[in-house]
Amino acid sequence: MPTTWTQKDEKQYKKIRESALERGKSSSEAKEIAARTVNKQRRKEGRTPQETTQGTGNPNTRLEDRTVDELYNLAKEHHIQGRSKLNKAELIEAIRDKR
Repeated sequence: MPTTWTQKDEKQYKKIRESALERGKSSSEAKEIAARTVNKQRRKEGRTPQETTQGTGNPNTRLEDRTVDELYNLAKEHHIQGRSKLNKAELIEAIRDKR
């Protein structure tokens, strides 16, 4: 757990991690789910320098359910040219074409 987390964040992390383990997730998956959830909440509350996610979203989530920022980051990983000018639907189409 990062040192910048409050006790409330750590408590939330542990509860989410334990819940994920009970649902059959592996230890590493449970830790990732918990950390992503806590960090998302911290971003939402403005307690982190990043206003938006730096990631590509949950790989088990459909592309349509991800944010434009997550799709942009995914397009960046796939080296899609002109990604900054694409809207959400165009990003999804470009990512699917690269897969």
